[in-house]
Amino acid sequence: MITLRNVTLRRGKHILIEELTWTIYQQQHIGVIGANGCGKTSLFNLLLGNLTPDLGDIGLSRQLKIAHVAQETPAYQQSALEFVLEGDQELKVLEQALTAAENAEDGEKIALIHEQLSIIDAYTARSRAAQLLDGLGFSHEEQQKSVNEFSGGWRVRLNLAQALMCRSDVLLLDEPTNHLDLDAVVWLEQWLMRYPGTLLLISHDRDFLDKTVGHIAHIDNQRLKLYTGDYSTFEKQRAEALLLQQKNYEKQQKQISHMMKFVNRFGAKATKAKQAQSRLKAIERMDVICAVQAESPFYFEFKPVVNCPTPLIQIENATIAYGEKVVLQQLKFSIMPGERIAILGPNGAGKSSFIKLLAGELAPAKGECHISSGLKIGYFAQHQVDHLNLEESPLEHLKAIAENAQELELRKFLGGFDFTGDKVKEAVGKFSGGEKSRLALALIVWQRPHLLLLDEPTNHLDLEMRQALSIALQAYEGAMILVSHDRFLVRSTTDSLLLVANGSMEPFTGDLQDYQRWLLDFRKENTKVENASKKIEVTAKGKRLQDARERELRKPLLQKIKKFESEMEKLQKQMGEIEKTLADSDIYHAENKTQLQNILLSQSQTKKLLETIEHDWLKACEEYDKF
Repeated sequence: MITLRNVTLRRGKHILIEELTWTIYQQQHIGVIGANGCGKTSLFNLLLGNLTPDLGDIGLSRQLKIAHVAQETPAYQQSALEFVLEGDQELKVLEQALTAAENAEDGEKIALIHEQLSIIDAYTARSRAAQLLDGLGFSHEEQQKSVNEFSGGWRVRLNLAQALMCRSDVLLLDEPTNHLDLDAVVWLEQWLMRYPGTLLLISHDRDFLDKTVGHIAHIDNQRLKLYTGDYSTFEKQRAEALLLQQKNYEKQQKQISHMMKFVNRFGAKATKAKQAQSRLKAIERMDVICAVQAESPFYFEFKPVVNCPTPLIQIENATIAYGEKVVLQQLKFSIMPGERIAILGPNGAGKSSFIKLLAGELAPAKGECHISSGLKIGYFAQHQVDHLNLEESPLEHLKAIAENAQELELRKFLGGFDFTGDKVKEAVGKFSGGEKSRLALALIVWQRPHLLLLDEPTNHLDLEMRQALSIALQAYEGAMILVSHDRFLVRSTTDSLLLVANGSMEPFTGDLQDYQRWLLDFRKENTKVENASKKIEVTAKGKRLQDARERELRKPLLQKIKKFESEMEKLQKQMGEIEKTLADSDIYHAENKTQLQNILLSQSQTKKLLETIEHDWLKACEEYDKF
């Protein structure tokens, strides 16, 4: 399906991927992983035709339909639903052709286009688009809003929905879980598991990869190696390979050391000089196996918590509201030193609002939220990243909060977050999303908080940084409240779960698997309630609109019926002419034998065609009667 032959990709003088030969087959689901900057996104751009290889070539079928998520979304006036529908380009082209045919009053072309629309299941397109938006967290009302009313994160979701709407043979997804909460991630996971085409997925979420891919393409040291299995299988295979590499390295070093001793001992002796030179050449020819080192560039930890108050925060009968809209009510909550809690709940239930209340960014509409005196809170949310000074460097950011610390100490600390060399003095405005997130986390870690409030801290972070964060949080002595779609992080760093749903917050006694089942039931129940509500709310105007929609759906069927009736009328006339000819006795004379045979053949063919069209006409009439 897709073939890359001896492909080399560069960024400037830096080689990203070297001499890659790789065939991607139909229906393969492949996770593409590797450190940030290794060339994953460049590989996608190569497949999309946005880049050309510096060396080698790529083979792509012209008929291949590749879908991907657009990086930017213009501030369209059209509704979210209409925007997503544009992902189905084939539908869009046919609809434009239908409009042109209707304006030209070309009945035959109109009927043909309606047949093509039926083949691609066009009449369920709006329903399918609405289901995609619902799965990604858009309510029915939000689906009717214009695109320019949504924030950047929600526009990313719209781009994702549009890509999923596309009729694709190949789907390229680059970090699709960024800006999604856990319920949207679970829904997307299920959708991708059913996707029938070829999937190439860049992701740093190990649970997500485990569920959605059957191969891992790992880019490391400018090479791509393909592993069979999910991410967990890859981790085991990779660990075994690294252990073997380390053993081979140690064995090789012994060989080199032994030969070098001979060279050093006898290199100056004339009688042994030739043998010494032979050993030097052998060492040069030897493939040097790199020593296995800790691959992750991240190493940091939280300092011990001191002077911690008890309790940290106490909430009594609090209500969270935005104007008249109540989000959560009758909240009773307290958090003690050392507690580690994950907040679960469907999209829009109030998880982030609850975190803001604890952080002091949101005052309760009713009730009390008492934050203990002297409490140090480390609050991470995506809008905190936006508060970084784009003109200042990581070193300048850290100096602003570090009391009389030496620059060497600050550099060493920043190095643990992979800000090394000149990077520590580079302006933050040039940083990627992942680098900004790492810096925001570094500033929190330095301040030795008593309480960590983490709202989706892993967005834009690669696997190595997520692993380092997980290890650091496990050793952290303070209290923590976490909202995250990264299930590995939730499982490895928290001890208890709270469920935010239906305007309240309660302890959740199950695990994340139980929560996924709860979420499925919650969605089903909400769908039932929404459908029941729609039935109740059908007014006279709503009934007229519904009738109008049904007429639109019946329209192509009616046109198809009329087309069949017209064809049947023509064929019946032909049959009448044939029967009239056969009724003439002259046709049976010997000299007319060939003509008779042709007429009888024509009669048989016309009769069969008439029977076929009558069958199609009856079927179309039955479908029409169902409305």
